[in-house]
Amino acid sequence: MKNRITLLFLLILSLHHLNAQSLEKKWSKTAFSKDAAFLASEEAVRIAENVLLYQKSNGGWGKNIAMQKVLSAQEKKEITASKNNLKETTIDNNATVQELTFLANVYRYHPNESYCAAFLKGLGFLLEAQYENGGWPQFYPLQNNYSSHITYNDDAMANVLFLLKKIMDERETFPVKIPSETMSKIEYSFSKGIEIILKTQYKQNGKLTIWCAQHDEFSLFPAKARAYEFPSLSGKESATLVLLLMSLEKPSAEVINAVEHAVKWFKQNKVTGFKEAIVSGDKKLIADGTAPPIWGRFYDLETNRIFVSDRDGIRKSSYDDIGFERRNGYAWYTYEPAEVLKKYDQWKKKFVKTIPDKNYYVVSKDGSGDFESIQHAVDQCRSFPDERITLFIKKGTYHQKVKIRQWNTNITIIGEDRDATVITFDDYFDKADRGRNSTFFTSTFSVEANDIVLENLTIRNTAGDVGQAVALSITSDRVAVVNCSLTGNQDTLYLGNEGKIYIKDSYVEGTTDYIFGGATAYFENCVLHSKKDSYITAPSTPQGSRFGFVFNNCRLTAAEEVSKIYLGRPWRSFAKSVFLNSELPAATATEGWHNWNKKEAEENAFFAEFSNSGKGAKPDLRVKWAHQLSRKEEKKYTKQNILKTEINSNWYENL
Repeated sequence: MKNRITLLFLLILSLHHLNAQSLEKKWSKTAFSKDAAFLASEEAVRIAENVLLYQKSNGGWGKNIAMQKVLSAQEKKEITASKNNLKETTIDNNATVQELTFLANVYRYHPNESYCAAFLKGLGFLLEAQYENGGWPQFYPLQNNYSSHITYNDDAMANVLFLLKKIMDERETFPVKIPSETMSKIEYSFSKGIEIILKTQYKQNGKLTIWCAQHDEFSLFPAKARAYEFPSLSGKESATLVLLLMSLEKPSAEVINAVEHAVKWFKQNKVTGFKEAIVSGDKKLIADGTAPPIWGRFYDLETNRIFVSDRDGIRKSSYDDIGFERRNGYAWYTYEPAEVLKKYDQWKKKFVKTIPDKNYYVVSKDGSGDFESIQHAVDQCRSFPDERITLFIKKGTYHQKVKIRQWNTNITIIGEDRDATVITFDDYFDKADRGRNSTFFTSTFSVEANDIVLENLTIRNTAGDVGQAVALSITSDRVAVVNCSLTGNQDTLYLGNEGKIYIKDSYVEGTTDYIFGGATAYFENCVLHSKKDSYITAPSTPQGSRFGFVFNNCRLTAAEEVSKIYLGRPWRSFAKSVFLNSELPAATATEGWHNWNKKEAEENAFFAEFSNSGKGAKPDLRVKWAHQLSRKEEKKYTKQNILKTEINSNWYENL
């Protein structure tokens, strides 16, 4: 008997809920109506007055309100009295967006200034509710629960951005005249919204996938909502986000990349051969070989397995494992990604370039080249090519990390103008947070492949004076850096491994150990600029190497406040660093070299000079364990001796 009463109660509750939903759905349909006859009617005016009445004092609206309902005098009085109850204002379930859309459409036919004022006030509510990072919470003012997360759930944030996009697209033809200052805020708000969408696209084993229904407003990680709404990949909400990205007239390389990966995920994770159906009043997933693809609402973040859950918050794999109420009262499957796939091919033809296999490519931020991203260009190059591939980088500031991997050999990357072709990033030791070896994860530009030439580029690490922060890292063989500017602070240039590296006509600046590593490197006609009292080189030359770092015809400079710079110190005991025919500033330490408090290094390290000039050239005052080369000894420090290799021994000659 008790079970029968419970079932009856649930049935009555369900019928009441369905009736309320019906009224709300009717309003949602009415709110977006484009029927000119209706919008010009007195009925539309009556409903618009209700919309004004329901608007809260902060400009927003509550959700699940049937605005088309005829209100009694008492109801109007109660609604007016609740205008300062701001706990209800939200973007959930189309709230605020649909009211603003309706007011704008009615205003076109009934230019009542109260409609215009209400619209601008509601728009102000949306702009104020946005987080600085670009996301929107479900409710504003913020509530102390899951609704404070960045909410893609039920397309809440996407609906806001679609409205802002409509305003920007229509501008002068939009029914409500938007003040120029407000339009600027809308443009900024929209760009931040797209930015946070790109940032929150979930990476699974390093690869972009889709989105969660909620993301933590601070960490941006997938977040939980109600007990049965776990952190997960969302087939439904992600589809709308992709459609938003695909609607952009000039998508960036990042947007195109996001769409490409999301579409790939949708294709790989569709469910075929099944459909949802109501069987004897109960929702089921049944076999049907003719059914169109369907997608789950929730996918496991790591395995991509679809799951469902009940109000008890326990994940289940099947409808049969959850109760009647949640099985039938929630949308566990969706067909919405099908709309993405339907539009994808046409979108791809327009925005995804098919790059022919060739030996010369242009990278340009404005989209006029083959690629907009340097990394994308490198990734598309043939592996281990027989003929050299050239990437020409047009002027611009490229805020990205670039890595030339071991298989991307035989590439020349040449900038249009050294000072105007800038590759920059701001990683540093603590930010990388990869343990004791974090330094090696901070590089703005990394070269791991042999036979690479970098020319006419500025490569920066802009982290500031915050510890180890590499601008350029080279850990391969036969690499040339010609007419480049390498800027940073500590550890600007890492020359690792045991390869041969040629650096010519370039500028290198930093603070401490800003040229370091174990490679054999020949610097010719370079400027080395010290920004603080510290050490220029920190070689870790392997035992048995004939040469370490060799500087010939270089000019050393120092910032005005700098008074004591050492030419080098031994990172490892067999360090080698030699300065030949170079100009040394007055700020050069009289002793020239430092032992890094390693007495054994004085026996094994080889630090030397020959025929240097300038106020800092004081060979007679150097530490006793350093060397002044004789003319005979200097003769072995030729470019050929230092850079020749068993493979392609004269690789450096035509640079």
